[in-house]
Amino acid sequence: MEHIMNMMIAKRSDPTRLSAPARLAEAAVSGAMSLPVGALRAGRGTRRIAFARQLAMYLTHVGFGLTLTEVGACFERDRTTVRHACALVEDRRDQPAFDFAVSALETGLAHLAFGLQLRFGREGSR
Repeated sequence: MEHIMNMMIAKRSDPTRLSAPARLAEAAVSGAMSLPVGALRAGRGTRRIAFARQLAMYLTHVGFGLTLTEVGACFERDRTTVRHACALVEDRRDQPAFDFAVSALETGLAHLAFGLQLRFGREGSR
């Protein structure tokens, strides 16, 4: 699955290719946590919103393979903030229910990325 997600961001010089995985992760997390996507892009927000944004950063870094610096640029945060977010999520993955939920989000994003790659591949071959 990781290979499939990495294929989606093969052209790192294109800013759209960098931000697309972050927007997908934001949408998945906001849907899973019943939050508006705009809340994740806002300033600090509540603890719940901040954690949702941290989870989206984690999924963008781990699931899509963007560097900490690239993820930071997508979320308008510093790479050290992204590193902190990833560490927080990793620590919580010791909890079985949370790990299950994150795994489900990772799997869903991997399938979505695969589907998008297939569609883009078909459009490009016409």
